[in-house]
Amino acid sequence: MSDEMDHLLTPAQKRAKTREAKKLKTLEQMGIEPRKKTKVKRTRKPMTPEQKAAAVERLAVARAKRNAGKEPNAHPRVLAFDEDHVLSFKNSKETLKEWREKLKSIKSQKDSKDTKQRAEYLECENYVKNLGVWIRDGVWLDHKYGRKHDQVMEYVCTAMAYDKFGNPKRDVGTYYPDIREVWTKEMNDEHRKNDRGY
Repeated sequence: MSDEMDHLLTPAQKRAKTREAKKLKTLEQMGIEPRKKTKVKRTRKPMTPEQKAAAVERLAVARAKRNAGKEPNAHPRVLAFDEDHVLSFKNSKETLKEWREKLKSIKSQKDSKDTKQRAEYLECENYVKNLGVWIRDGVWLDHKYGRKHDQVMEYVCTAMAYDKFGNPKRDVGTYYPDIREVWTKEMNDEHRKNDRGY
């Protein structure tokens, strides 16, 4: 550090500089060359394949012990699904991870001038949020689901509605507990034909 810059030093830095100068002067008077500071770089001995395998095994056992008896941080409704179900905790976590990675990769599309790219980004962002809500609160907010976001969610009727003649009102694509199946377009057409008498 040059003497021209001394006015920028703090009092502690000035004292340290003075001490260092005195030390060098004393060593010079004694005819001893100042020792250069050397940093010893310690190299780690490479592991053999057997040691690597043993280390991997030890880590797996340690992780299993750490997670043993630990409740997953998810809603009971999500945990109630079988592991092979699309909306199970395990599959939902994997899907969420994949879609988060996808969201990061298309981040540049957020402010794109192309409406299709912006729409793709928004769809991806919403799906990530909805998956998070599903795992945390057990509420599915999206009308689609699955790894590719291509399967359509079906509606379930929880309270029946009736017309003025007492006949149940039904919507196509909705599951009705009284008939224990989804009301299809064919069923709807047949129902209308019977109502009209032809």
